[in-house]
Amino acid sequence: MSLPPSGEIPQGAIRFNTDSQRLEFYAQGEWWVMSTDTPNLGQGTDSTPGARGIFQGGETPPRLNVIDYINISSTGNAVDFGDRTVANQYCSSVSSSTRGVTGGGDPTTDTIDFITIASTGDATDFGNLFTGRYGVGSTSSATRGVWAGGFTSPKVDTMDYVTIASTGNAQDFGNLTEVKGYLFSGIAASPTRGLFSGGINPSKVSKIEFITTATLGNAQDFGNLTVARNSGLSCSSSTRGIMGSGETPTIINTIEYVTIASGGDAVEFGDLSTIRSIGSACSSSTRGVFGGGVDPAKVDTIDYIIIATEGNAVDFGNLTAARKGLAACSNAHGGL
Repeated sequence: MSLPPSGEIPQGAIRFNTDSQRLEFYAQGEWWVMSTDTPNLGQGTDSTPGARGIFQGGETPPRLNVIDYINISSTGNAVDFGDRTVANQYCSSVSSSTRGVTGGGDPTTDTIDFITIASTGDATDFGNLFTGRYGVGSTSSATRGVWAGGFTSPKVDTMDYVTIASTGNAQDFGNLTEVKGYLFSGIAASPTRGLFSGGINPSKVSKIEFITTATLGNAQDFGNLTVARNSGLSCSSSTRGIMGSGETPTIINTIEYVTIASGGDAVEFGDLSTIRSIGSACSSSTRGVFGGGVDPAKVDTIDYIIIATEGNAVDFGNLTAARKGLAACSNAHGGL
């Protein structure tokens, strides 16, 4: 079907989104995903604007419930998506090719809510974390999201999970190799493995740990970051995990990477456009996008890298508000 320009698309028009591998129809001024029973959809290739990144929450001050989105394959400023059910910072997101699910945060909460990534609108209640906390790490496959570590009083080594397509309370998954909080924010995963990086307990941590996302159990040692730090940003393709910035205790702009299937210590990749920590990151299969944080002033900066090619990050645009402690996810990350 040959469609006219976007401003003239007829109601009910249908297209196949080559990025999300889903049929979509046009109604009420936007494209909507058609629900089917076919499994394993949503293997993002970042070939069209269908790869969408989501940034949620944070603190300016005050704490925010804002949700922003970007089209990962393009550049430009983030656009308002809707609002979370809670206003907080230091929350963390997991996602499938259709849903973004966000849990925890400060003030300390066990709240989990979700959005449908391809549409816009306010978040809906999902359930509750196994343990209420903030400063958690997160990772996900196409079906399962896992949160790890964080602060209650004191820090914990708890990991809990949800099935992203359903709703309900999180269940116990296992434990990290140590208790820690302020892990890297963003999803670093392959379709089988999830990574958790950095943190503080009570000193800065260089350890990278991994889980087999489909199998309950404790995390295992993967390797080490190039320098011990907390509050960094992470994302991935299906093969490479990317870790950027953080506090050492000085704030840095270093980016490094690992090969997710093999294990081992991180290797230098390049630098972010500015030093920052306490931001978050999202990705498609080709691009990693880093948003927000402090340097030490709060920033609205968004920049990006090409994951397969080492080098420095390039300016992407700006968030709708400068803030720290935000969460990020996408419908095309490496775990799908």
